[in-house]
Formats: sequence, C-alpha cells, structure tokens
Amino acid sequence: MAAERPPTTPLPPSPGPGPGHPDPRPRESAPHSPDPGEPCGFPQAPHGGGPAPSAERETAAPAPTDPGIRQPEGTGPHPGVPVSGPAAPAATAAARPQREQDPALRRRLEAAWVGRAVGCLLGKPVEKLPLGGIRALARAAGNWPLNDWFSARGVPPRLLAAYPWNRRSAPTSLAENIDGMPEDDDLNYPLLGLLLLQRHGRAFTTADVARLWLDELPAGRTFTAERVAYRNLLLGLEPPATATHHNPFREWIGALIRADVHGWTNPGDPAAAAAQAYRDAALTHTGNGVYAALFIAAATATAATGRADVHTALRSGLAVVPPRSRLAEAVRSGIRAAREEPDFDRVADRLHARYGHYHWVHAVPNTALIAAALTHADGDFTHSVCRAVSGGWDTDSNGATAGALCALITGEVPHRWAAPLKNRLATSVPGFDGIGFDTLAHLTHQLTAQEAARS
Repeated sequence: MAAERPPTTPLPPSPGPGPGHPDPRPRESAPHSPDPGEPCGFPQAPHGGGPAPSAERETAAPAPTDPGIRQPEGTGPHPGVPVSGPAAPAATAAARPQREQDPALRRRLEAAWVGRAVGCLLGKPVEKLPLGGIRALARAAGNWPLNDWFSARGVPPRLLAAYPWNRRSAPTSLAENIDGMPEDDDLNYPLLGLLLLQRHGRAFTTADVARLWLDELPAGRTFTAERVAYRNLLLGLEPPATATHHNPFREWIGALIRADVHGWTNPGDPAAAAAQAYRDAALTHTGNGVYAALFIAAATATAATGRADVHTALRSGLAVVPPRSRLAEAVRSGIRAAREEPDFDRVADRLHARYGHYHWVHAVPNTALIAAALTHADGDFTHSVCRAVSGGWDTDSNGATAGALCALITGEVPHRWAAPLKNRLATSVPGFDGIGFDTLAHLTHQLTAQEAARS
C-alpha cells in the first residue's frame, strides 16, 4: 500500500540571483553503477529477519532516540559528558549567536555546495578504478600529481582499454565535456536533507526520513545500503530494521554522504549536528557506517564557524566517534600517515596496504582517506579534492566530502574549478533540477536562521 503523503510547504524562492526551481527532469545518467554484488531491483520479501549473514558485525549504535553522542571537548559546559535524546545537544551560548549573526555564513555555505560538486565531479570518471589505473590515466595526460580535471586527451587507447572510465560518468565529467554539474547521489542526498529540515525542522525522526524518501527519492537513484533500506520500507519494515534486514552494505559510505547538511545547519554545535546525522543514518546503516556520518557532521559543524582550521574540524569530528571503533582507528591512522609522509602517493599506499581488504565503498577506508587528504592538503582546496580523489576507492564521494569541508573553511572555490559547473545542478529530486548553488546556499542559510530562532 502506498504511503500517505504528508502535507508540505513549498520551498521559498531565493530573492538572490540564480535560477529558481524548474520542474524536475530525470536524467539518464546514474550516480553509481551497481557492483555485481549490489541489489539491482526490489526482490520479493526475503524469508526470515535479521541481518544478512555476510554483513560485518560491529557494536550496535544506540537507538535513534538516544544518540549517546559525547560533546567534543570545549564545545559545551560539560565536555565529555554523554548527551542523550534528540533534543538534548542544544547549541551552546557561543554557537547560537554564530547561527544568527554571522554575515559570512551564506558565502561559506555557497562555497561548500560548490566545493562538494567540484570534488564529486572530479572523482566521477575514475570511480571503481584501482589505484594504479587512476595514476596511469592521469600520468598519460600529464596530470600527475593530480591537479586538474581528468581528460582522455593524450591517453593511449590501450591504456583506456585497460582502465576504462566509469561508463555512466565519463560523458559528463571529463575536462572536454563538463557542462554544469550532472546528477549524482552525493548531491541528491544534501537536497533531500534540505527538504527534511524544511518540513520537520531539527526535531525530525528517522521515520520522517523514511517518509521523505518514499515521497521524493526515486527508487532508481538509490544504491547499496540505501536501496536495501528502501526495499525494506516497501516490504513494510520500519527503522531500525530497515538498516539491518538483509543489508550487507550497512557499514558502507552512504550515511556519510548525507551528513554535510546536518553540519551546515548547526554551525558551532558539533554535538547537535552529530545527533541529527545519527537519526538520518539509522534508516540505512549501523556501526561504522553510522560513525562515519557522525564524524563528518561534527567536523562540518565546527568548520562552519569560520574560525576553525581543518585540523581543528577533524579533531571535533573524532570527538563524537567511539574511540575504540574501527572507524576512529582508521581516521587516526589516516591523519598520522598524512603527517609523516611528504608525498601523498606514499600516504595512499600506506592506507591501501592497511585497509585494502575492505570493499571500495566501505566507510572505514574511505573515511580514513578523506581525513588523510584534508590533513595533507592543510586547507588548500585544490590539494584537498585532488588528494582525496587520487587516493582511489569511492572517488566521487571522497572528493565531494573533502571539497565541501575545505571550501566551508576557506569560504571560496578557485574559479577554474567552479566555472565549468555554470552554477547549475542536475537532479531527479523534485523541485531542484537546474537549481543554482547560490540559491541552495540561500535556502540552507535560511533554514539555519529559522531553526536558530526556534532554539
């Protein structure tokens, strides 16, 4: 039975420049081409319950109504004291004025949206390729160490045959054919995050996330853990069973790529950002898949103040992750490698030697690589996105997250990266196709101010 659609309020138009909200026009391209192991449709109801036998085991995260998220040191009156309940991690006295009075926040938010798109687009043509293939393709084009968009110009046909570009992404993401930002789930989910907060505010529940997906997210634009959770919703399951029932992808990177919005809308309050990211992630993920989302949400909230450097932001992210988890260990390992190795190729080699046994979409290696890239780049946007992508694994998602966080801190994206996007985003999320990043920044800033006023 189809879910009843809740009443909605249309998103407000931007008073600033940029396109409004043209009617959505679903694109043929898809953000990820599923692996042979990914579900390619909505199978019949599986027999029995519980997690799939092949799913990795990890200490279960707390229930969505009790995140158990610890405030990072120095962010509240009682550092290190667990915060329980979705409404508990309220903004500190210093954080509330930050949301309401920072005139530069909207500019930083636009940079974050653009940075996310740039990093994603840079990584799209080499998604799924092995590390050696990425390096060979870039070297053949005279683009190594990576410093620009990938290009097929000058690359020998035999090399392209050995390491083919991602077939769905290459027509829209190589230097010679970029024309605006094509659709990708790394941008679709932040759009859904805006809709979620617009309809339900910061007090949204995991059930609200589920209903929003059924209303607004085309099933064909979901992959891995998200597709299994979507299927489970259609079968009548409710969260948190949607994340565990026959879901071997529940510690992969999908929840991490949904976390930025929760940080953007909680500047200076990493605990609140992590609590929101938890309730979002619980629909689809468990264990390290959830911890990766908490890490990015908290780091992003700290970066959104405009007063923190990238290293401070990463420390803030680690403070909300269980310190003995595999995710926390991997992040610390990535940061340590970046500090010890002047050549980022060596950093990537160390991470692949240590975490190469994981699937290329798993949260543990990818989060370690993101942290390493940001640390090694030390606040430089080009170095941040290029290191994140050149390190392999889930290249578009890693580039997107690194680009968003770095740009949020610096407040700008170099023109040579932003210009090919033409301030235009393609998506199949209803109401957003063709929207400009300036308009998205306005909407994000407006939501942040509205929620701050209710606090």
